[in-house]
Amino acid sequence: MAATHFSLPLLLLLRFVLVVESGIGVNWGSLSTHRLPPPIVVDLLRENKIEKVKLFDSDPDALRALMGSGIQVMIGIPNEMLGVLSASAAAADLFVSQNVSRYLIKGGADIRYIAVGNEPFLTSYQGQFQSLVLPAMANVQQSLVKANLASYVKLVVPCNADAYESSLPSQGTFRPELTQIMTQLLSFLNSNGAPFVVNIYPFLSLYGNTEFPQDYAFFDGSSHPVTDGQNIYYNAFDGNYDTLVAALNKIGYGQMPIVIGEVGWPTDGATSANLSAARAFNQGLISHVLSNKGTPLRPGVPPADIYLFSLFDEGQKSVLPGNFERHWGIFSFDGQAKYPLNLGLGSGGLRNAREVRYLPPRWCVANPSKNLDGVSNHMKLACSVADCTTLSYGGSCNEIGEKGNISYAFNSYYQLQKQDPRSCDFDGLGMVTFLDPSVGDCRFLVGVNDIKSSSSCLSRGIFGVTCVEIDVVSSKLTVLGYIDQNTVVKAVRKTGRIASDWSYHRHTARNGNFICSGCESGRRVTVSGATQEHSEETKAPIMKKSFLKRKSYFSHRFLMAVCLKGK
Repeated sequence: MAATHFSLPLLLLLRFVLVVESGIGVNWGSLSTHRLPPPIVVDLLRENKIEKVKLFDSDPDALRALMGSGIQVMIGIPNEMLGVLSASAAAADLFVSQNVSRYLIKGGADIRYIAVGNEPFLTSYQGQFQSLVLPAMANVQQSLVKANLASYVKLVVPCNADAYESSLPSQGTFRPELTQIMTQLLSFLNSNGAPFVVNIYPFLSLYGNTEFPQDYAFFDGSSHPVTDGQNIYYNAFDGNYDTLVAALNKIGYGQMPIVIGEVGWPTDGATSANLSAARAFNQGLISHVLSNKGTPLRPGVPPADIYLFSLFDEGQKSVLPGNFERHWGIFSFDGQAKYPLNLGLGSGGLRNAREVRYLPPRWCVANPSKNLDGVSNHMKLACSVADCTTLSYGGSCNEIGEKGNISYAFNSYYQLQKQDPRSCDFDGLGMVTFLDPSVGDCRFLVGVNDIKSSSSCLSRGIFGVTCVEIDVVSSKLTVLGYIDQNTVVKAVRKTGRIASDWSYHRHTARNGNFICSGCESGRRVTVSGATQEHSEETKAPIMKKSFLKRKSYFSHRFLMAVCLKGK
């Protein structure tokens, strides 16, 4: 069955709905050290009635999981791609084809926005991307027009709040070197019915300025309000927001809709980053926005949407801004709510992720029978790879003592390595324990058993990445591939040699044939496959029908085959 694209009238109708709606969304980043499988993440979003999600790329696994969910999606173009997209219309066509058109089908992913770059005008980039943004947008826009998607998918540019400046909100202006490009950008956004997207972080104002009034960062009223003529600002969010409104006014776009692309509060890694502060800020923000009070310069007009930053902690983020960078999640890495939070979406408090598969309950700790005098290099190694930021000053594990610090570092590395026994050696200074070494609020984690983290991608085709996945813990070889009658998916052993050829032979009858030519004698084979129309049977040896699960990916077959050692 051919992919069915939305008709233009339907696109326009849905676009109108988008304009009049406002709501709470989340940022779903991809830099977690222990990533939950995307279907579990999408289930988590739906359980919490979150209907808007912002990605920082166009990860095919995430987009496939979002298909049919009804969740509105903003995908991202990384800054590093701006060069090629600004220089090549063909590259833009390919991007739209591979990352937008193929998902905007009946039952597909509801992509509403494409973020062209992420904070490309940040002062620390020193103008590196400044000249690339508008040409890249022009090329991608033309590609959307060719694909008949320009009325539905809108291009935006998430900007950092350092793009504008002022000591008082009413005097807000864009940075002098950005005035011309912002005027051009706003003209582009306005002509295409797109909002201005900005990231606002009151936490960073507090973190970077010891004289910043702490209560001004929150929403309970401040003993240090900012008086600006007849307007009084009791929180930093409103002050920052109206500084942008004033800057927009000055160049003729005072009515431009504003979307908050990122806003949040971290829970660890700094003295002001903790659970109670994060809960107070995020709950105050949500209540403030949903009250529809607006701000002094836009009374009764709240942001069109806000995207909380972020859904999960991300242990691979750079800590150059501070150790708190890895702890913005409202959920921990494994999808467990960190604190009570009512998103105002009808779900009440946050609901935890379901069906999360963990590694076995065991931890790597410092061996108490060993002399630990020479442990510093091992700790440096562990923390250069794994996340040890909770051990820093102000962190939740800052006061667990020297041996506790060593054990925490060892365990973080051990879990990141999927509990490989060799990763707990440290020249004999580490040992595996089955007793949870967590102390108070300092949690020693157990990793998520996600076999995808050890995957080896073979090829990228029209249906994305075909991967061979190896579960090191259970010595299973798994092949995941998107196949039709003309595709052969090849699996690779841990050694890298070809192990199996999988091919699908299409039949007009209800049952199909999956043929495994590479599994050795003495192994049993399980195969699962399904389409939108029917489940598949198999003629591979010793089939267990319990492995057959209904899945729906376009109208093509989805094959999952596992060769297991043993009987």
